[in-house]
This record gives sequence, structure tokens and C-alpha cells, in this order.
Amino acid sequence: MQALSNALAQNRLHHAYLFTGTRGVGKTTIARIFAKSLNCVNGISATPCGVCSACTEIDSGRFIDLIELDAASNTQVDNMRELLESALYAPTSGRFKVYIIDEVHMLSKSAFNAMLKTLEEPPAHVKFILATTDPQKIPVTVLSRCLQFNLKQLPPALILAHLQYVLEQENIPSEAGALALLARAAQGSMRDALSLLDQAIAYSDSRVDEATVRNMLGAIDQSYLYGLLQALLARDGVELLRIADDMVMRSLAFDAALQDLATLLHRIALAQTVPQAIAEDEPERVRLLELAQNFSAEEMQLLYQIAIHGRNEIDLAPDEYAGFTMTLLRMLAFMPAGAQPVPKRPAPECSAPPVAAAAPEPQPKPQSKPAQVVTQPGNSMTAATLDWGVLLAQLNVQGTARELAKHCTLESFVDGRLALNLAPQHKHMLTNKTAQEKLQAALAEYFAQPVRLAVALGAASIATPAAVEQHEKQTRQQHAAAAIKQDPFVREAQEQLGAQLIEESIKPV
Repeated sequence: MQALSNALAQNRLHHAYLFTGTRGVGKTTIARIFAKSLNCVNGISATPCGVCSACTEIDSGRFIDLIELDAASNTQVDNMRELLESALYAPTSGRFKVYIIDEVHMLSKSAFNAMLKTLEEPPAHVKFILATTDPQKIPVTVLSRCLQFNLKQLPPALILAHLQYVLEQENIPSEAGALALLARAAQGSMRDALSLLDQAIAYSDSRVDEATVRNMLGAIDQSYLYGLLQALLARDGVELLRIADDMVMRSLAFDAALQDLATLLHRIALAQTVPQAIAEDEPERVRLLELAQNFSAEEMQLLYQIAIHGRNEIDLAPDEYAGFTMTLLRMLAFMPAGAQPVPKRPAPECSAPPVAAAAPEPQPKPQSKPAQVVTQPGNSMTAATLDWGVLLAQLNVQGTARELAKHCTLESFVDGRLALNLAPQHKHMLTNKTAQEKLQAALAEYFAQPVRLAVALGAASIATPAAVEQHEKQTRQQHAAAAIKQDPFVREAQEQLGAQLIEESIKPV
């Protein structure tokens, strides 16, 4: 806004402007306002009057010297040539001919080439305003001839204020919590926010209340989130699953729940380190500061990372319920074993940051199959206590690094040093240092702590993940072949028509 205002005030105008940004942030709207600034009867100004003939005609879409083209529907070179030919003629009633080309990245290569000639030698009375959500697809020869402005996503507070203004003008009652949900769900797009608001008005019979909007968006009530964190503090797996089952009964979206949980964990982390960031009038301020006291900073960072990873992996899970509950169980597994919840303390004053409670030392806890666990100094793990195959399935690693890991077994994991045994027949993989570095980085990201990886040749006492994968593949193939052979239609075709079964063509599903 500052750059455009200064250009108009000083009459230092360029012939072509490019507005970029996500959908619904105001690219086309700003282009039309800029067109009014250029053609206002009162002169070129950053503050067009809005009441003259040029301004009112632009607002109503009747200004003859403002030509808008949707490049998504007019991609061909003939459309562009026709437009550029009309640019040679002087404006009919305005000061400038303004061409607004929306979604300009959709133009064909030949259409861009046709435009390039005009951009190189533009008539003085012509201004081009290009808008796109994907500037990477615009040829650099066109980009270099435009002044480019990147429109940022709108902050939720600004969206909320505008939604409130719209509802006041429409005399529609609303709740602040409902508007906050809509503003957050819009993800920086004012157009999306207004569309969601229209939907909420219709959904709630002309009253926008928080409960109805939560139901419409599939958002989770904040009380559930606090309940989940309290259950984690108490190491209560039964309560975690009870809350998840209750969410199923209320048809709440698990993906949105993980997003809201990550947001809440972020706010608690802020309360731990910068309590001033939590506003005095924040309705949940006392709860946030209380949880900031009961969790350690390390636990908060770990839970946040698990929530983020869980949301990324939820589409890979058998179903959303399984993905969500697995994330909760992972959080429970990563809490220090045998630790007791930290006693509650009075919430600190805003002027002084709260002291994060120190996590108790982990105590050995007998269990039939110990979980994936963050190691502390002195803890020792082997293949008996940490399933390398299960861990590998959750690591963010691909390519040669994953192949290396699949042909290894876990020897030990002590004080941040993870030792792997590589099957001798795959010793050539030891020469690939890049693969080892990528695997080490993935392990460090997963465990949220530095990990030193050591890979050595050694005989495996248990099957490698690659061997397990191959065995499972063979088993599925055998079951598929057996099922085909027993299929009544196949047997009838063999007996009556002499059909032959080609086993190599059978693929398990």
C-alpha cells in the first residue's frame, strides 16, 4: 500500500504491475482501486473520491476503459492479440486504459509472447495490472517488466474485525468465539472468510453462535483439548481413548482436532517462556498458565512435534480415528516412564515468566513391550525393547537412506548413540555416507534430540525390516494365489473351458 500510494502521489507510474498471493487476499480488489486512483476525475491520487463518474462506473463494472480478462478462460493467443490491438487506441473517457488480467499464469506460451511485445514498448495511455496465485509459472521475461507486489495472507484479527463489521451492518447477532473460529478457518483469505460466514448464517438461522459454527466446521471444543492434556499429565490411557470415542459420537473432525491441539500446545509453550504474550483478557489465560506450570518445556516441545507429525500422517492411517488415537498413544508413550504429574502451583503474575517444572527422572517400569521412548542419559535400549521395524515405518526418510535402514537391525540405543548392524551381503551400502547422514537427521527429528548413528557389519539375531517386508509380500502373494485357485468361477473355467491359470499375473490387493 505504501509503495503504490507513493507512486500515485509522486506520479511515478509504471506501465505494468503484478500482484501475487493466495486466493481471496484482495489482488483483484486492489487492482480495481488502483484503476480508480488512475482515472478519478479529481486527478491521480492514492485517495480516489469514490463518487465521480469514473469511480462509480468502475465500482459497478461499467467503465469502458477498464478491461478485465480472466486468463483461466481465455488462454489462447487470439484472445491476447485482440486485447492488445485495442490497447493501441486512446482511452474513450478515462485518463488511462487499464487492463486487469486475472490468473495470468494460465496464459499459453504464445499468448505470453504476444503480450511481451506490448510490455516492451507500452503506449503511454495503457496500464497493465496482472494478478496470479502462482507467479512461478510466469516467464521471467514478463516478470522482469513488471513491478511485483506480494500480498500476504490476512491475519485472523483483521478478518475477525471485518466479519464483525459485516454482521453489524446486516444486524445479525454473533458470538466472538464463532467469529474467531471462522477467521482461523479462512487461513488468511478474506473471500473464504466471507463464504464461511454466509454458510454459518444459513446454517444457524440468522444467528452466528460458537456452538453452531464449531459443528459446521467440525472443530473440536477447547474443553476436549484441555481434557486430553490432563489425561496425558495423569498418564491415563483409558481417559484418552474415552475422549476420542466421545469425539466419534459427536462427529468431530480428527484432522481439525490435531490442528487445534497443536495451536493449544504452541500457546502453552508461549505461556511458559513469554507469559506476556497471553493477553490479560484471554478467557483461557488461567488454564494456559496452569498447564504451562504442569508440563516441562521439553515435554511441550515433544508433544507439539508429535501433534504436527500426527496430522501429516493421518491420511496414511487405516482411518482417521486410528491415526488420531495412535498420535495420542505416541504422546503417552513418550512421556517419562513412571513419572508422576507435577503438583499444581498458583498461576504466576503476568510480569514474571513462570518457571517450567522439571521433568522427574524416568524410573524403570516393567511392561510386556516397551514403547518408542526418548532416551535419557543412562538408558539403554536394544532390539528387545525398541522395535526397529515399527520405528522405521514412522521415520521421515526415503531413497537410499531408507534402503540402508531396511537392511539393518538395531543393536543398541544408549545415551543418544544408536548402533545398527548391517547385513554383510549389503556391505556396499556403508560407502554411502549421504544415506547415513540423512538417516541420522531423520532419527534426530523423530526423537527430538541429537542422535549419533553408527552402522557396522554384523550378523542379525532377528530379521531385518527388509526381510520382514519380503516375507509379508510372499505371504500375501501365496494367499492371493490360493484364493484365486479356490474361486468357483476360475475352477469352472478350468474344468469346462480348459482355461489355464497364469500364477505370475496374480497380484495381491
